[in-house]
Amino acid sequence: MTSRVNRKYGNKKIIRDGMTFDSAKEYRRYCELKLLEKAGEITDLQMQVKFVLIPSQREADIIGVRGGTKKGKLIEKECSYYADFVYLDKNGQRVVEDTKGMRTTDYIIKRKLMMYVHGIRIREL
Repeated sequence: MTSRVNRKYGNKKIIRDGMTFDSAKEYRRYCELKLLEKAGEITDLQMQVKFVLIPSQREADIIGVRGGTKKGKLIEKECSYYADFVYLDKNGQRVVEDTKGMRTTDYIIKRKLMMYVHGIRIREL
């Protein structure tokens, strides 16, 4: 096991079975979810699933002299949220989970955008 401390929030990265977890809390939740998956309580467990909240913004595409299209210059990068865990519960409902120690302003905005853009309410642990 190797660990690194995030100086800002005090959590330690955990490496287990070749996977990196942002905190011991996230690793414990992963172990719980794996047991639930083996028991058939949940299915399709995924980690670090990306949700695009605001797509990248570009200038208009340019048509070249030979007819090819060149993408316009990037103005703003996309805004994304990475869910710690996504799975299907017994009823086939998709669950999006985040193991939180600290609810940053950025996270709160992204949580609100997840509801607004995707209609998904994040389950916080």
